[in-house]
Amino acid sequence: MSHHEGHGLADRKCVPCEGGVPPYERAQAEAALAQLAPGWQLSADGRALKREVRFKDFYRTMSFVNALAHVANAEDHHPDLEVGYDYCRITFSTHSIGGLSENDFICAAKTDRLL
Repeated sequence: MSHHEGHGLADRKCVPCEGGVPPYERAQAEAALAQLAPGWQLSADGRALKREVRFKDFYRTMSFVNALAHVANAEDHHPDLEVGYDYCRITFSTHSIGGLSENDFICAAKTDRLL
């Protein structure tokens, strides 16, 4: 890691989000997206953050899913997952505000660390 550890999204904690904050505008979301590993994309409507990850076999896929579930529970911010034999599609969105918040990008950065 060339950049300084400790200041990135992956080092932050999700904050409880009860709504009442506006979701990220597209420009904000694109700026935050630039801080993540390649592979993440914004959904067409800009309300969700998505990534598909491929694995060699089911065992590795499920190991990743279990690790991601552990992170999601620790952060209390949960992705929608679509899982198959050798892939996992991850979608983060902040349902209480109907769009993206910093929490989604924090959890995406933590997901990147697992990979």
